[in-house]
Amino acid sequence: MAALLLLAWLANEVSEGETLGFDNFVRDTIHSWASPPLTAAMRIVTPLGSPRFVILLSLILIWPLARMGRKRAALVLTAGAIGAELLNELLKLLFHRMRPEPFFGYAEPLSYSFPSGHALCSACFYGLLAAIETSRMHSRTAKMLVWAGAACFAVLIGFSRVYLGVHYPTDVIAGYAAAIVWVGALRAAYGVWLRRRG
Repeated sequence: MAALLLLAWLANEVSEGETLGFDNFVRDTIHSWASPPLTAAMRIVTPLGSPRFVILLSLILIWPLARMGRKRAALVLTAGAIGAELLNELLKLLFHRMRPEPFFGYAEPLSYSFPSGHALCSACFYGLLAAIETSRMHSRTAKMLVWAGAACFAVLIGFSRVYLGVHYPTDVIAGYAAAIVWVGALRAAYGVWLRRRG
């Protein structure tokens, strides 16, 4: 609920242009940290959150998960990735926010800016993957490490989008909020399905 309220508030503020001061301040601050090695690293990190990449990876993981007898996990992971991309496209078309000017000669994506699809899809995919991996772990430390790794990965991908200049910070925050809403909805639907099966 908190994520849904945050997403709604951000959408309203963005629509009224109230976030530009914050967005530009954060963009300029992050851009001031630029260096060739960091730029090269961000160019490697950012494709790992691409909606196409996470959907393809989820489809690839269906086979090994199914072979381990985890067909439901494979289904949830794939539904999470595809649903996240559909939600992303719907929100982009709804808000029509134009993208900022990219840095470092990075190619400007053709889609709208709000929310960040990379932030939304990476948070959904790596979060669900962490949930699947930790569901059969007994070590609390191991679980914490997996969850921390997934969170760091999603944050790095979101940071890369602002660093490369293709998103405003509020786009990324909204992407994370939308991811929480979508995963919550998916979990609730899965719970209802389990109850109906008895």
